[in-house]
Amino acid sequence: MSSELQLKLNYVNAYRENRLKVAQEILDNKDYFDELVKICFSPSDKNNHKACWILEFVSYEKLIWLEPYVDFFFENLKLLKEESSLRPIAKVVQLLVKSHYKKDENCIILSEENLQNCIETSFDWLITDTKVATKAYSIRTLYLLGNTYDWIRPELQIILNKDYPNHSAAYKAVAREVLKKIDNRK
Repeated sequence: MSSELQLKLNYVNAYRENRLKVAQEILDNKDYFDELVKICFSPSDKNNHKACWILEFVSYEKLIWLEPYVDFFFENLKLLKEESSLRPIAKVVQLLVKSHYKKDENCIILSEENLQNCIETSFDWLITDTKVATKAYSIRTLYLLGNTYDWIRPELQIILNKDYPNHSAAYKAVAREVLKKIDNRK
């Protein structure tokens, strides 16, 4: 028998208003959150990508809810292969890394293992055949991680310069932005 959350996800479609409505229902009832996270990392679940869409919107408002799940989240990133799941999860990864560097009372501190999983997955998404939005979030995430790991920005710079001519205008815009930041830090 389907859970209440699964029934809600069955009716989610790509329209932003529709996704926001279900995200608001989760924000109003945190009891759904645990199941939402589990569905996000269950690629065989027919609502996997929809759960990822909702998690992205919930994370904008209540990223801190992910704190007890960060180990699970980063350990399972590699399970995701479907593009419609990757894009929102790549955005959540970026939000978590930004939070890690904020160092305020609402930040989520990521372990060394979390960061290593994040680096590996972000580079994988960047160099494999994923869509531009996933690559863009990965580029920005890796740039941030360069605050801690000196080797990341030179590697990122090499990849961006090599791949620049072969990508879309959107990719080129993000690449230019990050390459300019890298150049300004030298």
